[in-house]
Amino acid sequence: MQREIMSKKKISQVHCLPSGDLMTASTSKRIPEIRLYKAWKGNNRFFCGGRLIFGPDVSSLFLTSFLIGAPALTFCIRMLVWIRRGDPFFNYTVLTSGFILTLLDFMFLLLTSSRDPGIIPRNKSSMNLEDGSESSLTQSMEWVNNKTPHLKVPKTKDVFVNGYTIKVKFCDTCLLYRPPRASHCSICNNCVQRFDHHCPWVGQCIARRNYPFFICFISTSTLLCLYVFVFSWINLIRQPGKLWRTMSHDIVSVILIVYTFVAIWFVGGLTIFHFYLMSTNQTTYENFRYRYDKKENPYKRGLLKNVKEVFFAKIPPSQLDLRAMVPEEDDITIASEYQSEYSSSVRYDSEMGGKLTNRDSPKKLPMRTRNLDNIDLSDDYDRTKDDAFEVDLSSHLA
Repeated sequence: MQREIMSKKKISQVHCLPSGDLMTASTSKRIPEIRLYKAWKGNNRFFCGGRLIFGPDVSSLFLTSFLIGAPALTFCIRMLVWIRRGDPFFNYTVLTSGFILTLLDFMFLLLTSSRDPGIIPRNKSSMNLEDGSESSLTQSMEWVNNKTPHLKVPKTKDVFVNGYTIKVKFCDTCLLYRPPRASHCSICNNCVQRFDHHCPWVGQCIARRNYPFFICFISTSTLLCLYVFVFSWINLIRQPGKLWRTMSHDIVSVILIVYTFVAIWFVGGLTIFHFYLMSTNQTTYENFRYRYDKKENPYKRGLLKNVKEVFFAKIPPSQLDLRAMVPEEDDITIASEYQSEYSSSVRYDSEMGGKLTNRDSPKKLPMRTRNLDNIDLSDDYDRTKDDAFEVDLSSHLA
């Protein structure tokens, strides 16, 4: 009897441990941490330990580099041959200028493709879990899995930009209201600030933080094509004899002329188009959707101010700290006890238009509703109402 009484006391002591001791015991095991870029949910590619971020089509950079470097290197070698022959017209100034243009072109290409274009971090919060009840959890899980996407939050929201009312959309993938001019890139699977387009030639989104470098890249490419085109023609014209006979003996110059002539139409036309967009303060995405054909552009501030906004405004810092340490649990799906009961076996991503893989599955959701609006996008966003906020673009140019 005494042994039974003692055993019951021990059991009661175990079950009557304070909750704080249990919490300590359950959390004593250290959760392993990994770098944020290793737990990234988008389709980006990372190099140098997360210091360089590229799009999923980063391999296209090899083709772009070849299309730039091959004719430029051929031209420089050609000029070096003429300089060594003692031609008084071609000197090291011509060679050096072509070499500098080529280096600038590659530098702007790298700055455009390897930096964060303005990715908006995804919202990890649940949508409507005020009381933490089982019914609330079920509704939130259904919302995340797009079973009832209309249940919790409106799909659009009114935003005031310089006195104009603009509707912003809610992103079902990133779980946030996109700021004005932001869009979700279906290739990178990220919401991006001031989204212009996804350029396959640089393998990256062109947006708020790399648009100035993209303008410099295509402008330098145009200048390089013009430079090679003009001096290749001069090389042919200055040679004695008939032009056709000269061209038959100098095939390299002919190839450079034809190649740069075709390239000028492409990259030169692209440069002119983006200078037009810059002068009218539009993005490619907005222009292709004819957003301002029948209504006033709320971002247009005059030619000089529009150009100043692109080239001379301070580039905002990245919202991503890709080398930060995060719990490894952030990279796993919802805990099995909730997943088996509340989530479906097949999940559909309304932004990407396809089924979610394990890598894209929702993360474990906290039990409180947090911010659906993107926080601290820039200094010119100011909350004025519960469902709208005022945007003052003039702070960019202050």
